[in-house]
Amino acid sequence: MKLYGVLGHPVGHSRSPAMHNRAFQTLGIAATYLAFEVSPERLPDAIRGVRALGIRGLNVTLPHKTAIMPLLDEVDAVARGIGAVNTVLRDGERLLGTNTDAEGLCRALLEAGVTLPGARVTVLGAGGAARASVVGLARAGVQSVTIAARSLERAEALVAELVGFLAPVTLQAASFEPSSLATAFAQTDLLVQATSATLESSPDAERFAKSLPLAGLPRSAWVTDLVYRPLETAVLREASALGHRTVDGLGMLLHQGALAFEHWTGRPAPIASMRAALLEPPSDPSD
Repeated sequence: MKLYGVLGHPVGHSRSPAMHNRAFQTLGIAATYLAFEVSPERLPDAIRGVRALGIRGLNVTLPHKTAIMPLLDEVDAVARGIGAVNTVLRDGERLLGTNTDAEGLCRALLEAGVTLPGARVTVLGAGGAARASVVGLARAGVQSVTIAARSLERAEALVAELVGFLAPVTLQAASFEPSSLATAFAQTDLLVQATSATLESSPDAERFAKSLPLAGLPRSAWVTDLVYRPLETAVLREASALGHRTVDGLGMLLHQGALAFEHWTGRPAPIASMRAALLEPPSDPSD
């Protein structure tokens, strides 16, 4: 029996075990996938345990995506560019790190019918999810990306970090100041909400959504939110009411997981089965 898992803190809410165990079951692979709660100070011990136990592959979630990088034998160019690892695979005795978030987002958007080559994109946020989004979309051939954050300095810092890595895509920074957002939104084909502001636990999700100048987007613009709890976030609800086509965050979760599965097994992921598992209610409230 091969063993896989996800490292995080907290990790009890993760839907990855349901998704991957369904995939193994569908393809008749003798493997199991577990959630491993690992506090930041115990991460080096956990990686030593992964090596000793022969665990075949990992997903990595917050807060370990960056901290795990120096603990691995190799990190590929995509993960280095994003500055985070979300997938680990074993090659003999070596542990290799990559990142499937960026391509997972692009697969989800293309599946929904979004045209990426030549698109003008605005990404809300300057954290890890935003960074992965910018890298993935740039690699998919978008024309330009505006990174908008509450702090203009953070947005400018992220642009400065990525501009050389992602040339020739045009990168620019904006703030959440109304006039700055309005200018960016007016020239946007795809809006990516990559902050935590719309999580179901956020008390200000509705206010955040209403503060965005969504009415200033071109009528043909798409809107996606990387949050998948709730599936229809406040931003997606507001955008849909204005007639925009929307893409929920479940697709990115699904496709980043499917890409990890393909890295581990060398087999095409059973997308339909994995999607069905994600849509089912957790069998345990703590799941």
